[in-house]
Amino acid sequence: MVGGGAGYGVVVKSDPAAQNALLDVQAQDSVIAQLTHRRGTLPELERIAELQRGRAELDSSRVEADTEVSDLSAEQRKADAEVENVKARRVRDEERMNSGAITNPKDLESLQHELGALERRISTLEDEELEVMEKLEEAQQRLEKVTADIASVDAEIGQHEAARDAAYAEIDDKLAAARADRELVLPNVPDDLFTLYEKLRESKGGVGAAALRARSCEGCRLEINGADLREIAAAADDDVVRCPECGRILVRTAESGL
Repeated sequence: MVGGGAGYGVVVKSDPAAQNALLDVQAQDSVIAQLTHRRGTLPELERIAELQRGRAELDSSRVEADTEVSDLSAEQRKADAEVENVKARRVRDEERMNSGAITNPKDLESLQHELGALERRISTLEDEELEVMEKLEEAQQRLEKVTADIASVDAEIGQHEAARDAAYAEIDDKLAAARADRELVLPNVPDDLFTLYEKLRESKGGVGAAALRARSCEGCRLEINGADLREIAAAADDDVVRCPECGRILVRTAESGL
């Protein structure tokens, strides 16, 4: 039911027990809000995100190192094959020279020149092959290091995820308990009072109802002046009054100081 208004803003009628039940609903809503905020701002979440960003950078380095190892391995196989081909040709030329089949001095001289060129070619190729092998070894070491770094980061992420999940489980249990307690007391709050409360809670930072204690509103933490206190004190017990400072539903208690 909608009531008349004074400086303290009577808007609905509701018996004192229902108004006190609304404070219980607000208490559980505050707990739920705090737990929900805590769940979304766990320190583990920030650390996990930080580690995952670092892991992404490491994985990029791993891909580069893996590609380099793959390319150098192919280059080494090509160099090996080329050295073996030249050595095989040298063996064939040596066998021809040693067989005695070539008797022409010019042909022998030409074959000797070719063997000398093959030796120089083999030496050059082996130097190039050694250089590739050294680069490959360095690339493999980089790959091994970055792979080990990723494994270390993964292990740390796993530890923080385990801590996060444990915190989630604890918070979720408390959230379930708070929601269950809220559902128990909610039927004691009339619909019109609850509708007003929800509207105020949405617009006032999650607090739609507060107790009046020691002449102060526990919602805005401001002391209410004497004139407003006298109007509130004169209101009927089932008048739902609003804080003149913040506009929240103000529930009178035995500690209100009226």
